[in-house]
Amino acid sequence: MVAALMQSLVIPIQPELPQLLNTSTANASWVITATLLAAAVAMPIGGRLADMIGKRRVLVLSAALLVAGSLAAALSTGLLLMLLGRVLQGLAMAFIPVGISMMREVTPPAMTATAVAAMSATLGVGGAIGLPLSAWIAQTYDWHMLFWVSTVLAGLILAAVLFVLPDGAPGVGGRIDVIGSIGLAVGLVATLVAVSKGNDWGWTSGTTLGLLVGGLVVLVAWGAYELRHDDPLVDLRTSARPRVLITNIATVTIGFGMMAMMLCVPQIMEYPTSTGFGLGKSMLEAGLWMMPGGIMMMIFAPVSSILIKKVGPAVTLAIGAFVVAGGYVLAYFLMDAAWKLSLASIVGTVGVAIAYAAMPTIIMSSVPQNETGAAIGLNALMRSLGTTICSAVAAAIISAKSVTMAGHVIPTQGAFETIFVVAAVAALLAGVIALLIPKPAPADAQ
Repeated sequence: MVAALMQSLVIPIQPELPQLLNTSTANASWVITATLLAAAVAMPIGGRLADMIGKRRVLVLSAALLVAGSLAAALSTGLLLMLLGRVLQGLAMAFIPVGISMMREVTPPAMTATAVAAMSATLGVGGAIGLPLSAWIAQTYDWHMLFWVSTVLAGLILAAVLFVLPDGAPGVGGRIDVIGSIGLAVGLVATLVAVSKGNDWGWTSGTTLGLLVGGLVVLVAWGAYELRHDDPLVDLRTSARPRVLITNIATVTIGFGMMAMMLCVPQIMEYPTSTGFGLGKSMLEAGLWMMPGGIMMMIFAPVSSILIKKVGPAVTLAIGAFVVAGGYVLAYFLMDAAWKLSLASIVGTVGVAIAYAAMPTIIMSSVPQNETGAAIGLNALMRSLGTTICSAVAAAIISAKSVTMAGHVIPTQGAFETIFVVAAVAALLAGVIALLIPKPAPADAQ
């Protein structure tokens, strides 16, 4: 939950970052982007490292990185130290997939689905609590207090991992695939930077196209190398199993569908009523209206577990995706009041809770136990890819459907309606894809 909270930590101060860090708006945007990039790289690499040296050790390392990153950001007065802190916080995001995969080792088989559902739900709770908490801290204290609070929370997590968490299974050993790690990092960073910045730089600019094409070429070369390597970073043959492959494809679309709600609902809440669609709420008020959705994710964790046991994780994933789509349909028609938009958000986040519990359950039942960390890390990367693509698509739609009002360029109501439609289609597609996931073969997860 604390790791997820870090993702929303700087949202309240994002507009003021250029002034606070004495830098340009373009440079300040890297405070957000750097964390996303570092997290994308850390999750699959951290997952593989957890399989090799033991998951508890990687959790300790991730928590320590979270402490160091939070402390660096708390001490920062300029861009460079802030970026270092945010990169370290992003690297700590390996905690999420490794923590989920460890549930397979420290819980009885009958309780694994419930434990995975509960931990997956904390991702939404962290974000839901983080937004109003960060807004309140930023409005009440100096902005550095955001990171001092995160330092204390990260320290508590580190202490809990060191002194409370059981050891789990020992690592299987082996050598880290250095070339594979570098290749994956370079390919991911280049591709995700192009997707994240394409709307700002222009999708046809040389920089965007160069990074996008270059990143994809590196990833293809990385895949060819991994297939020939005796001890690869990611076992692509395991990842190509139909259950794993189709689940990861569905995960991209689920990530897309989840992110649109987080992007649009706070903006609609906060835009002034003079726009014709804005609800005129403060950032703190908007965060409080979003909070029930995150709380419902935790409440529905046991429901997700029951569904998984009753109808199987693949059907549960489809149900979750269809519920997410229903949330966007409600949001499309219920934009005129905060409580209505909050209701739509609750429906959408309930669907996300159901889907998030099912995805790692499918993966863990489809791969050998000594590859669980890497497989869950790759699945987390697919979710991150979906959210990144959603951010880029939403930015492009808003850019295309904006008007000038009182000297400011603002999106139209039609922009948000279009995003809701696109996200609903993505969620429906995820549900259809989930229904194509085959039942586990007896050889899976041996």
